Amino acid sequence: MDILGFLHLGFADIIDIIVVALILYVAFRWLRGSSAVNIFIAILMLFVIRIIAVALNMKLLSALLDTIIDVGAIALIVIFQPEIRQFLSRVGRSTGFTGEKRNLLARLLGRSANALDDEAAKELSRACFEMAEQKTGALIVIRHKNPLQDIIDSGDVLDAEIRCSLIENIFFKNSPLHDGAVILGGNRILAARCTLPITDRTDIPAKYGMRHKSAVGISERSDADVVVVSEQRGTVCFVRDGIITPVESRNQLKLLLEPPKQEK
Repeated sequence: MDILGFLHLGFADIIDIIVVALILYVAFRWLRGSSAVNIFIAILMLFVIRIIAVALNMKLLSALLDTIIDVGAIALIVIFQPEIRQFLSRVGRSTGFTGEKRNLLARLLGRSANALDDEAAKELSRACFEMAEQKTGALIVIRHKNPLQDIIDSGDVLDAEIRCSLIENIFFKNSPLHDGAVILGGNRILAARCTLPITDRTDIPAKYGMRHKSAVGISERSDADVVVVSEQRGTVCFVRDGIITPVESRNQLKLLLEPPKQEK
């Protein structure tokens, strides 16, 4: 197919354009709202300029842009490292290894689902709302498939039963373990005083503080759920996949603590 008498397009070229357009659309949606979107736009502009330079046979400019792009490819891996890890984590969670297949793979790798049973969820819900009444800040991560070993290693290992009184004591303002996050898994308190990654998103409402941003950050980079108790407002929020959900009651929190259902 000839367009304007000099542009020749075949069926493969049309498919190529559509695929590239989809990739750019997904990449833009993925980076939208983060600080990396400006870098992404700058890269697209350089790439368009390179295409024009090649089409006009501007050899010197083309060689310069080729060098910048080749060197920049390595720099991009470093710059976009958090986004790349987040993207790969989402791809891994959205693959066909769900339901029975995923559970079988987890057993072969020696991993459990780490879901909280009813008693543990009850103790956690009670602790969160009692801390909310006292305006005691808390950040509690419930891991699932992702082991979060690097997060656990950043804090102090406990390995204790999930009990309301113990959770409240950990986050008591004068406790040496209160500053940081608690990691739960397999009905156990695995670690306390852990450091969480902070999200790069800029669309989070100003009423949410650093605890909420840390909760969003770890939920974006893993399949973990997070419960946040606000010290200033005395409220409880549940975070999953980067989405903050205000919680009004213990029963609502218990329902939210149930792991997401996997398709078979």
